[in-house]
Amino acid sequence: MTKASNALLIGDFAPLHLGHLADINDASKLANTLHIVITAPAGIATPSGRTPNLSDVARWVQVACQHFAFVRVHTVTSLGLSSVDFDYRSSRHANHSIDAICQALQLDDVIIASKHPLSQSTYPTAIIAATLDDGLMIQTNPLMNFDRLAPACRYFYTQTVCIVGGESSGKTTLIHKLANHYGATVALEMGRLYTHSHLGGTELGLQYSDYLPIAINHAKAITDATANATAPITLVDTDFATTQAFCEVYEKRTHPVVASLADNFRLDFTIYLDNNVAWVADGMRRLGNTKARSHFAQTLLDILARHDIHHHVIDDDNYHARYQQAVLWIDTHILGKMPTYSTRHPKDATL
Repeated sequence: MTKASNALLIGDFAPLHLGHLADINDASKLANTLHIVITAPAGIATPSGRTPNLSDVARWVQVACQHFAFVRVHTVTSLGLSSVDFDYRSSRHANHSIDAICQALQLDDVIIASKHPLSQSTYPTAIIAATLDDGLMIQTNPLMNFDRLAPACRYFYTQTVCIVGGESSGKTTLIHKLANHYGATVALEMGRLYTHSHLGGTELGLQYSDYLPIAINHAKAITDATANATAPITLVDTDFATTQAFCEVYEKRTHPVVASLADNFRLDFTIYLDNNVAWVADGMRRLGNTKARSHFAQTLLDILARHDIHHHVIDDDNYHARYQQAVLWIDTHILGKMPTYSTRHPKDATL
């Protein structure tokens, strides 16, 4: 088959999924240059409220195609167009939209990569791309079809679930149980890792200057975990409010960088574990008595309120019940699943 000079693939690609990538691979055989034109995304929000915009989708497609020298990625905005009435996966085609795109790209010899034949009088060659017809299902429920999402956009759709609480409240154990349950990536508690890597394994030498690298490293760990997300949720062990709580309890002052991260590096959902389980000494922490634990827990709650971080409270004093309640809440409130077992519903806190 003789290749044309150019081929067009037009759609909103939100979310970008494996069916799209298969279509891109297939369309690349049609011409020397494949122009992908991204139209305004449908705007279906994630459970946390994120809605992809044109720049988000352009980033996904560009990352997915960055190793293909024959692919050119455009948006309707970059082409100076207000809108385009065309999507290669549907029968909704408007020839004037294609004309406008061709004029903006200064193209003459064009193949339109489409699932449906176009007007032969206007476009002499129309190609039906071989695809999996799962686009609508993925678009309407991307979390339940997370394994079908393109790796380039999974960071956007995975929902970060942070576990916070007072000292020795079982945060890390719960995180790893949930990671095993969902097959999720984890951003570990950076304060704990930093204590072992820089302070000799105890908080004895911890000082104010340590909170900046702890917070920055935690932000990087969260970014890395979401970038490599393997599940519709990504788990985060403690947050910036917790780091700030340690700073205020130990150093008697607030760290401005940690406060800024708490305001601007937002996590999607937060679960707070009540401080009603037994203290377990690990040789690192130093807030083991009841008064100190209670003071830290109240400081953390105050900081959560200060930064308007809404949280869900789990207050059962049985570790396995806490795990069951966390799974129930994540399944129903984030993933939209029906409950599979019965348990007491812990209260929500709206700050």
